[in-house]
Formats: sequence, C-alpha cells, structure tokens
Amino acid sequence: MKFGFSARLLKTNHFRTAASNTSFPAVWMLLAQYPGRIPGSFAKVQRNSFFTMPETVEDKADPELYSPPPRVRGMTQLDREAFKRTIVVPVLKVQKEIIGSLLKPLKHTLLQRPGLKRVIEDPDDENSRLVMLDPHKIPEFSLGGSEQEVLKQFNIPPVVSKYDLELTYESFKLEEILRAVLPEGQEVTSGFSRVGHIAHLNLRDHQLPYRYLIGQVIIDKNPGVTSVVNKTSIIDSTYRNFEMEVLAGESNLVTKVKENNTTYELDFSKVYWNPRLSTEHGRIVELLKPGDVLFDVFAGVGPFAIPAAKKKCRVFANDLNPESYTWLLHNCKLNKVGDKIKAFNMDGRDFLLGPVREELSKGLLLQTEEQKPSFHIVMNLPALALEFLAAFRHLLAGAARGAALPTVHCYAFSKHPEPALDVWQRAEASLGASLRACCSVHAVRNVAPNKEMMCLSFQLPADPALGHQSDAEAPSDKQPPQGPPREQGASVP
Repeated sequence: MKFGFSARLLKTNHFRTAASNTSFPAVWMLLAQYPGRIPGSFAKVQRNSFFTMPETVEDKADPELYSPPPRVRGMTQLDREAFKRTIVVPVLKVQKEIIGSLLKPLKHTLLQRPGLKRVIEDPDDENSRLVMLDPHKIPEFSLGGSEQEVLKQFNIPPVVSKYDLELTYESFKLEEILRAVLPEGQEVTSGFSRVGHIAHLNLRDHQLPYRYLIGQVIIDKNPGVTSVVNKTSIIDSTYRNFEMEVLAGESNLVTKVKENNTTYELDFSKVYWNPRLSTEHGRIVELLKPGDVLFDVFAGVGPFAIPAAKKKCRVFANDLNPESYTWLLHNCKLNKVGDKIKAFNMDGRDFLLGPVREELSKGLLLQTEEQKPSFHIVMNLPALALEFLAAFRHLLAGAARGAALPTVHCYAFSKHPEPALDVWQRAEASLGASLRACCSVHAVRNVAPNKEMMCLSFQLPADPALGHQSDAEAPSDKQPPQGPPREQGASVP
C-alpha cells in the first residue's frame, strides 16, 4: 500500500467538550443480497448462498470521501494509475512505545477503512508514529471529550493534525471501482460464482462494453481467481452447458472444486457445474443410508452420485453429455469409488427404461422383511425433468404389489405465482397419477426474478408403475390441494 504525505502536518487545536460525534455511521457496509421470495404455502424453503459482488450502501455522511476520482468514469480499458487521489484525514502524533496501549481505548475513533493502515511512520520523527483517525468521527478535526480523556491518561497533547493520504487503485474495493467506472444511474454489480480458479458472470447488456475491465478487476481483487468468464448464451437443453467468453486471465477452464468434502475436476466450458447447488446436493445425500440404491438420471460430473457412493450406497449414474460422462468416470477414480458406481452415457429415458427398470425389477424381487434397501431416483434437469416422469408409467409392470417402490426427487423450474402447486400439478399430469398423499415440495433456490427452482419428492405410486390406473388416484386439475403435500423426512442442512 502506498501512502503520500504532505510536507508538513497542519495542526488544529479546536476542541469539543461533548462526547465523540456518532452521528456519522461507519461507511462501506457490504450487503450481499440473495433475491427471492417464499413460494407456495406448502413449500419447504431452503436457500443456498453463493459468492457475489455485493451491493454497497452509500455513505450518507460523505459518499465521495473514499470514491475513485471522477476521471475514471466511462473507462473501458483498465488504467490503474488513473485511480490515484489524495484525501485529508485526521491523525495523532504518538510515541511509538505506547501505540499498542492506546489503540484499544481509541478503537471506535480509528480509521474504519479496510485495507488502509491505521498506524504509519512519522516522516518527521522516527521515534513517533501517526495514528489515523476516522474523518467521520472527527468531522471538524477536533476531538470529543471521551477521546481527550483517553489522551490525557497517556499524557498525549490533544492535538489533531491534517494528513494527506494518497489512495491508489489498491485502496478501492471491487464494487467501488465498478460504481465509479460504469455509467451513473445504471446497475453496476452482478452476481458471479466461483468455480475453482474461475469466476463466472452473467453480465447485463449495459455492462458488456466494460466486460474486459470488469474481468480484470475481479482477478485483481479476488486472490486465487485467475480466469473470468461471461456466459454468452442460455444453457443448452441437451448437454446443459453454455457458450462463454473469457474476459480476463488464462483461457484454461479445466478446474478443481471441492464441495461437501468431495473433490471434483471438470472442464467448465464443456460440462454443467453450479456451486449454488452445494446445499441441495448435501440435502439429498443426507437422506440416503448405507446399502441404499441411487439412480442418478442426469448425473453430470457426479455431485449426487459420488458422495452417495462414499456413503456406501450402490449407485447407477447416467449422463447424455459425453464430456460429463468422461469427467464422471474421472471423478469416480479421483475419489476412489469406481467400484461402487456403474456409469452410463445414454438418454435419460433410455436409462430409465433400461438399466433402472432392470435393476429395480431384480431388487424388488429380492426384498425381504428383514432387508429392504431404499431406492432413490434423482432427476436434476429442471428445464425438462418433469417430462421424463412419463417413463415411469408401466415401468415395473408385473412386479408384486407391496414392494417398496423408489422415491423420486424431480427438479423443475417454475414462474408460477405458486411454484410448489405448479410443479406438483405438472408432475401429476406427466406421471398420470395423483401424488396428493405421497409427495413433498422443497424450494431449492431463486434462479431469476419470478423463477424458482423446486424439488418434488414422492414415492412412486404403485398403479402407474405396475401398469394400472385407479380412478380414485387419477390426477385432477379441478380440485385444489387439501393442505400441504406430506413431508418425507427430508432434513434441511
């Protein structure tokens, strides 16, 4: 950190007898906002946190004090030297031997700016130090009564000096730089997620002219981030990946991430990975017990499958994307669970009607009263998964009634005012059976304004799965739900 100083310190001797001014609150509070609303009345709500560029609450006392200079407005190519500016702050001259004892009683009056030193060398006296004070607490460069009492105890003259403090690019926070550079009156912050060494953004149209500057500032202000990318298209509905542009840093997008004590490696440009689903992955795995069987229809690189295998479950994992399948196999070896996971590279319907049907048919026949492992089917393709529920009709035709049918965890997006009700009714229509008595709906996260990601969990009804249809259980869009769907014991971390 560089500090400039004036040729001499200007001393002031204006004292106040009142207590230290507290009408100027500490500035630069950071507020990370996670937009969203509570969905339908019978939804179980759990939000996931994720890394963001937080909003800044403006300093009401002097919003310009720590702001970058006006000349950086409109900058599209980063010029770090242009951010230099000098501000005047109050300081106390103190003998270096008593600095440690003085700081604690003055802690509420010290400079509150993160990243700036509170104690610096005195350019005129090697035996003294300059203690930086908060200009908002000492607005007229005069000390209050409480500060004077503290100084009196240490035999320090209550003299406040003015000090020229040079701020540089390194002095400013990420959001402050972006607020100073981008056009006034427009949104300047944008959520981004961290995937290993990669920062992933979804920039708005008005931010695109500044995208390369934004990318470089993110690298500068976030240790460990060496590549910044911006999504340039919607997620491909087939392989669940999207096109992206590297804004700054290295173009290598093969990265390593750790989630819920499990390590994954992946090529972020070719497979789907969302760090905001960490809590949801953990929630589902928590439902499983050793010996259970998990069928992961859209497995990706393994965030459900691998932790389940580490929990000594038998796992059948599938993904249509050849790249996801390759990285799934790689991560199985990386986590030493290759012998517990059988991996497939096929369409989700073919996986359900082939390996899932075959394994379920065998497993249900072998069930005994003493040994009834639970079967779980995870379908995490929220844009399309509800359509795949039709594959469960007649899936187990011929199986004996009374068998412990699998529990399905199906994900979906909803823009409906009551997303839980919407997802439930759409699932019934696709499945061709009522889920009134056997399902629960869990709110996973808010994806965008008025767009929720939901998880519908239900035990597969016997009639459609075994090849029958009961009029009493047929779905109806005329009857509203009678209270909340039944919870199935899901524990929320």
